Amino acid sequence: MTTTVAPLRIRRFRTLWLASIFSNVGSFLQAVAASWLMLELTNSATWVGLMAASATLPLLFLSLAAGAVADMFDRRWVLVVAQTTMGASAAAMAVLTMMDRITPGSLLALGLLLGTGLAFNLPAWQATVPDLVPRGMVASAVALNSVAFNVARAVGPALGGLIIVVAGPELAFGLNSLSYLGVIIVLVALARVMPTPDREETSMVNAIALGVRFARFTPTFRRLLALAAMFALTSAVVQAILPNRTEELGGDAGAYGLLLGAMGLGALGGGFSRHAISNRLGALTLPVSVGLFSLAAVGVGLGGSIPWVVFAMVAAGFTWVWALATLNATAQLMSPEWVRGRAMSLYTLSFVGVLPLGSIGAGWIADRIGADGAYILLGLVGAVVGFLVAPALRIPALGEVEPPEFDENRSQPDHVVTVGGPVLITTSWDVDHRRLDEFLAVMQDVRLVRLRTGAYRWRLYRDASNPHRLTELFLTVSWEEHLAQHRRIDDASAAILRRARSLDMNGTPRTTHRVAVDIEDPDNWTELVDAHAEYHSRDGSVPLDSDEAPRAAP
Repeated sequence: MTTTVAPLRIRRFRTLWLASIFSNVGSFLQAVAASWLMLELTNSATWVGLMAASATLPLLFLSLAAGAVADMFDRRWVLVVAQTTMGASAAAMAVLTMMDRITPGSLLALGLLLGTGLAFNLPAWQATVPDLVPRGMVASAVALNSVAFNVARAVGPALGGLIIVVAGPELAFGLNSLSYLGVIIVLVALARVMPTPDREETSMVNAIALGVRFARFTPTFRRLLALAAMFALTSAVVQAILPNRTEELGGDAGAYGLLLGAMGLGALGGGFSRHAISNRLGALTLPVSVGLFSLAAVGVGLGGSIPWVVFAMVAAGFTWVWALATLNATAQLMSPEWVRGRAMSLYTLSFVGVLPLGSIGAGWIADRIGADGAYILLGLVGAVVGFLVAPALRIPALGEVEPPEFDENRSQPDHVVTVGGPVLITTSWDVDHRRLDEFLAVMQDVRLVRLRTGAYRWRLYRDASNPHRLTELFLTVSWEEHLAQHRRIDDASAAILRRARSLDMNGTPRTTHRVAVDIEDPDNWTELVDAHAEYHSRDGSVPLDSDEAPRAAP
């Protein structure tokens, strides 16, 4: 318990955490009111599934851009704009419903607008957590955010059902609109007192491409994304068609809110027990959590009465938080700061962005075989994902994740700025044939380092006239991007490069650079190469070719 609540001792995290509870309560009022109103307007499980999906559907199209924005700009102001957009959408729903002008189309359109704000909010919010707490508290901070979310889940749905019965959905929409104000006030205050971090300047297209390459060439992170996507597809059924399952059991809006609240109550227990479960299960935490959640979904489908389903929803809440807090914290710990927003946007895309597809699919299945059948079918598929697929992905236990570290002694010197590009970098080794297999194994890791830190192409060549000489070649889009690549070399990557250097027979592999030249306005190449040699001497890279500077001189 002490470990779990430790981040609350940090004032800036505690203040934002408390504000988020009220905002999350409003979000659950919104979710209950919107789904129930859509059911009243259409009496269609498919429309209800679309409404449930509308809050997250924009993530499929905007998540990558949102992650790039979170890395290119001050994340706190990105959050302010996103929160304001969501508040305005909820206010419009309230006004239209109160005026009796709401239609299925307009309700869905405003849900999509709210989802657009959410698409930009999620990666920036998740990437901000390590800025608020020390690295060692990230997992606990993520779990506390889950607790805040599920405190709201325990209160919001039941309160939402009561509000709908007593005053109608327009009041729920209005209260949700007001709930964003607290978060906005806290974020503005944080933006004024916390230092503004330096951000890399690049184009949106290149920023997105860098994020995708980071995920593609970080195998463990890539497998984590795959598991998150599979879990999203199978788990969406639990909330997406719960209104329909409630009606099957003879319940009303109040019963629907009670069932969502039961899941929130279980999630509270899951948040406070996550640390103990993670310590006990280790690398089995994710397989067990995903598998047990899916069995709870089967229980919702098999339940013949509201009390039975309440019990199943409590179990689903426990295991939901175990799985999501572990997935989220693992993704954050794997991501270096320079790409964290984009990494978390890819995680968000893999889970939250895929949830709408799961919601739509669950609604489609429920229209054909009933809501109970949809729960049982998708729950069984999810159990296969948890108990069979997840262990095969070999995702490390949360405590075994090694966050990227950057040795402060490898400081980066000032450098001459040039607009040249693309840049072709080559490095040559003379390798003893008896160590060739060892060298090639190391080069597999070097390839991943180059591609996940900024290179967009990489190859290894063998000299036709000298079979002992092998040359690595990679390309970056610009000289600025290559300089940024140096800054992105963490300690583990530097160790890989040092290992590669040691395999040269003479101990002197050399790197050369070829920068595309603007013929009409060439840069000062001598000054540029002298400064760049300083880079290579400090960050663990292979040294520059000793002849490169003279060759570059005019």
